[in-house]
Amino acid sequence: MSSFGAGKTKEVIFSMEEGSVKMFLRGRPVPMLIPDELAPTYSLDTRSELPSSRLKLDWVYGYRGRDCRANLYLLPTGEIVYFVASVAVLYSVEEQRQRHYLGHNDDIKCLAVHPDMVTIATGQVAGTTKEGKPLPPHVRIWDSVSLSTLHVLGLGVFDRAVCCVGFSKSNGGNLLCAVDESNDHMLSVWDWAKESKVVDGKKHEKPKYVLCVTFLEGGDVVTGDSGGNLYVWGKGGNRITQAVLGAHDGGVFGLCALRDGTLVSGGGRDRRVVLWGSDYSKLQEVEVPEDFGPVRTVAEGRGDTLYVGTTRNSILQGSVHTGFSLLVQGHVEELWGLATHPSRAQFVTCGQDKLVHLWSVESHQPLWSRVIEDPARSAGFHPSGSVLAVGTVTGRWLLLDTETHDLVAIHTDGNEQISVVSFSPDGAYLTVGSHDNLVYVYTVDQGGRKVSRLGKCSGHSSFITHLDWAQDSSCFVTNSGDYEILYWDPATCKQITSADAVRNVEWATATCVLGFGVFGIWSEGADGTDINAVARSHDGKLLASADDFGKVHLFSYPCSQPRALSHKYGGHSSHVTNVAFLWDDSVALTTGGKDTSVLQWRVV
Repeated sequence: MSSFGAGKTKEVIFSMEEGSVKMFLRGRPVPMLIPDELAPTYSLDTRSELPSSRLKLDWVYGYRGRDCRANLYLLPTGEIVYFVASVAVLYSVEEQRQRHYLGHNDDIKCLAVHPDMVTIATGQVAGTTKEGKPLPPHVRIWDSVSLSTLHVLGLGVFDRAVCCVGFSKSNGGNLLCAVDESNDHMLSVWDWAKESKVVDGKKHEKPKYVLCVTFLEGGDVVTGDSGGNLYVWGKGGNRITQAVLGAHDGGVFGLCALRDGTLVSGGGRDRRVVLWGSDYSKLQEVEVPEDFGPVRTVAEGRGDTLYVGTTRNSILQGSVHTGFSLLVQGHVEELWGLATHPSRAQFVTCGQDKLVHLWSVESHQPLWSRVIEDPARSAGFHPSGSVLAVGTVTGRWLLLDTETHDLVAIHTDGNEQISVVSFSPDGAYLTVGSHDNLVYVYTVDQGGRKVSRLGKCSGHSSFITHLDWAQDSSCFVTNSGDYEILYWDPATCKQITSADAVRNVEWATATCVLGFGVFGIWSEGADGTDINAVARSHDGKLLASADDFGKVHLFSYPCSQPRALSHKYGGHSSHVTNVAFLWDDSVALTTGGKDTSVLQWRVV
C-alpha cells in the first residue's frame, strides 16, 4: 500500500490488494477501481505527461449588454470591438473572423476607444484566485492591432469594479477618467501613459437622469435622459440651446453622432432606433424586434450600417432604412446545458433564460433557437442526432426534433432540477439524473421519439451530478453531490455492487468528475465542488475540465496520477460550468455560468 500527499492529510492511497485508489475530498474517502490491465504497473509516483495538444480560442459567442452601456465600437480595421466574460472581442464581420484580447482575469465591465482609434481601455470587476487571494479591479490599456498590453492602472485603488472609462478628447487623449463601483462612485483621472493618478473625487450626487452623452463635430454636446428627452448643450457653455422632448417613450440609452452630421438615438422601453437631422428633426425610425430586448448602445459602421447592442445580450446589424438582423446571439442568464451533435459540427446550449440554441460551429450562428417554459439545465443528443433531450430545473424534461425543433414529448420526474439527460450509445435507453437523488430510466423507440419509463435507480444519498454509459450500453455509472460513485444495470434499475463486474468496463464517455480515469484533475486540498465538468476527447487522448475559477484545463487521458499536469486557459469569469468535444475532436466548447458566454476552442 502506498500513499501520496503530505503528512497526516493523506490525499491519495493506492491499495494493490483491492486494486483501487482512494482519494479524499473534504476528508471523505472516494474509492476508485483500477482496470486489471493497469493495476500491475500502476504507481502513484509516475509523473503525469502534459498533453501534446493545446487549445486555441477560436470564437466567442455572446455579448454583455444586460448591465453595460457604450461597449460597442467600430475600429478602422473594420472590426467591431465589444466584450463578454473576461474577453475583449474584435470581430471582423466581413471576414467572419475574431481576434481576442485575453489580458483580463475576471469579467470586463467597460470599454473605451482612444481618439487614435488603436488604443483601447477596458475595466474589470474584482475577483478571487483559486487560492482565495483577491484579484483587484483595474483598467488595462492595450493595442488593438498587436493585442499587447501597454499599461495596467489602479491595482489596489479601485473598489468592487471599474464600471466606466473614457479617454480625453483634447490634448491627444493622454488622460483617462474612470469611475468605480465603490459606495461613493469614485471618479479618478489618470495620465495613463505614466500610469499615474492625476486627481480623484467622489461623485456625490449620482445623476438620476442623464443616461448617455455624445459630442458633436461642431462642439455641441447632446444628452439623453431617463424621461426620453434629448438636450443640446451649446459649445463651451452650460446652457441648453435646444430640446427634443419625448424623443423616446422611456429612457434614452444610446446616442451616436454620425459622420454626416446626423444623430442616432436608441430607446430602452420603446426599443426604437431614431435618426435625427442636423436640425434635430426626426428623419426616420425603426423598432428593434422584441426578442432582442431594449437598445443599450448604438455604433456607426461602414456606409449607413449601424450596430446595436441590446439588453438581451445580442448585437444587431442593419440600418434605420432597412431594419436590423441578428449578428451576435447571446444567452441572457446563467448557462449550464451543453451537448455536441454525434456526427455534425453542431452543438446545443440551454440556460436559465429558457432559451435552447442549436449552433453551427462553422457559421457561429444559431441554426435555430427555441424558448421553452422552464429554465434549462442539461441537454443530450440521441445517437442518431435527430432528437435532443433537455432537462429543466423543475423536474420537467423535453424531447425536441433537431431538424424542425418541434416538441416531440414532455415528461416530469420529481420536482427538482434535472442535472443530466443521457441516451445510451445504442439508443435503447435514456437516463434522467435528478437533484432528488434518483436516476429515472426510460426505454427508447422510434429513433428517440418514443420513450417509456422503465423504473428508477435509488441508492444515492445526495443529488445526481454526472453520468456515463458503458460503450456497449450494458451499464452506467453516476456521481453524486456527496462524492459517491455508483454503478447501475439499466435493464433492472438495480445497483451493481460487485467491483469486478464493472472494473474493466469501457466507458463511452468520461463526464463523471470522480473516477480512476480522471482523478488527477483534482488539485491539493480541493473542495469537491471546485470542478463542474470534465470531458474526454473521442479519440481517448485528452481530458478537458471546467472549474470554479474561470479556467479550462487540458490534461492527457487517462488522468490517473495525483495532481496531474495540465495546460490552462482563461477567458471565462468565475464558474466555467460545462465542457464538451465536437464529434471529430477538432473543437472543444465551454460554457460560462454567470458570464453567459460560450467559448469555442480549436484543438491544435
